[in-house]
Amino acid sequence: MIRMSGRRFAITAFIGISLAASVADAATLRWTRASDALTLDPHAQNDGVSGTLLNQIYESLVWRDAKGKLVPRLASEWKVKDGDPSTWVFTLHRGVKFHDGADLTAEDVVFSLNRVRSEKSSLRQLHADVVDVKAADDYTVEVKLRAPNLIYPNNLTGTYILDKGWAEKNNVTDVQDVAASKDNFAVRNANGSGPFTLKSREVGVKTVLEANPDYWGKKPAVTEIIYTPIADASTRIAALLSGEVDFVQDVPVQDIDRLKQTSGVKLVTGAENRSIFLGYRLDAAPLASSNAKDKNPLSDVRVRQAFDLAIDREALKKVVLRGNSIPTGVIVPPFVHGWSQELDAYSKPDLDKAKALLKEAGYPDGFTITLDSPNNRYVNDEAISQAVVGFLGRIGVKVTLASRPFAQHSPLLADRKSDFFLYGWGVPTFDSAYNFNDLIHSRTGRYGAWNATYFSDPAIDAKIETLGAELDVKTRDATIAELWKYVKDEHLYLPLHNQIIAWAAKDNLDFEIQPDNSPKFVNFTVSK
Repeated sequence: MIRMSGRRFAITAFIGISLAASVADAATLRWTRASDALTLDPHAQNDGVSGTLLNQIYESLVWRDAKGKLVPRLASEWKVKDGDPSTWVFTLHRGVKFHDGADLTAEDVVFSLNRVRSEKSSLRQLHADVVDVKAADDYTVEVKLRAPNLIYPNNLTGTYILDKGWAEKNNVTDVQDVAASKDNFAVRNANGSGPFTLKSREVGVKTVLEANPDYWGKKPAVTEIIYTPIADASTRIAALLSGEVDFVQDVPVQDIDRLKQTSGVKLVTGAENRSIFLGYRLDAAPLASSNAKDKNPLSDVRVRQAFDLAIDREALKKVVLRGNSIPTGVIVPPFVHGWSQELDAYSKPDLDKAKALLKEAGYPDGFTITLDSPNNRYVNDEAISQAVVGFLGRIGVKVTLASRPFAQHSPLLADRKSDFFLYGWGVPTFDSAYNFNDLIHSRTGRYGAWNATYFSDPAIDAKIETLGAELDVKTRDATIAELWKYVKDEHLYLPLHNQIIAWAAKDNLDFEIQPDNSPKFVNFTVSK
């Protein structure tokens, strides 16, 4: 068994124990990954780890299958309203109940869509074009947009629906104020309509889910999920090999080949809808972590170009990630509308040119800077950052690495307190507007929620905002291409690679890998 002492784990049984045994208690699935969800308030955070846990408990109006196709969930159908192209109409499934027994109605959807649009929600930018939400009847919701919008349903895959009555009863009509480190009842309690109910939660230690006996949809074969985050990579894999866990996300790249050859283990890999990149503080104010005190060196595009030319993406792939990455020159994966092979092209290392650019920008001897990195969120994230330190050192830029758990790293970006950072970005809408709205647009409240760079350009903002209202596909695509060209030419971010997912499990579990790296346990099957 895994014994817990605080947040540390001791493995009492290791490799050598037979893996032929079935999943514990036949239908209990013991799941681990590197980090825990940041919150259970479904509208407070917009990170993949929190979303994966919430996706078992709560439901959205629509979601995506393993191929990335948009499919019904709580909404049985959706369409543009006849005679009003600015309004989308969603028809709800009947007979859906929340875990406390309350019926799901249009009133709950209206409440949830208004809640997620509020100032404290980190998903509000997905609904920036919404001007009104109303219930036409108990099972029909109309969403009025500022203009006709081709892709609004794509924005709903991660917007979970809460029970209005439960929220009012427990004083959680407002979204958790993460920026102020505030708590609320929804942070550790949940009442969704999904296939699993929350039985217990010890933050950072263990969360237990049970199959919902009254679930309106397909009944899960797994009747219990025990989720135990294990930060240490070797301990995670030892727990699988010893038979103490059944399903592992965040498989270390150094263990992939070995697990493929291990009897009793199923190892599945696939391209993830997630880009890994470096970001900069780009305003003119001197950097807090640099010895360049007169101005910000990163505000000079020549410096950013030099950084790009110092990075060896192929070395990252080969050495740091053991072949398990897809180097890229743009922070959008091939799954996403707007990606092109031309954009995907990336610079080869050219240290002489990089040094010349630094000299031309006024930094012949380089400068110092701190790189902030998570150490438990992305595949080999800290090792990637360590390699970046070495790459930049070759052109005279002296980098201090500050790595920390994602729960501490994420607020640095939310509060824009990092000079230079590693981050990852998935695109649940499968459309480039998601990147532009969050990462490029000025931080205004409606947009720019994860623009930690201080980049702001009213002309670029205006172009981004047209994407939510342009009905001519060719015109919209031309704007997307123009925006990506600008982002790339100005080196606003430094793309590294698109991530490859690896999931490992006991071989009596059957499942499909998801491009969003979010397992749908309701679809898992268990063989004897």
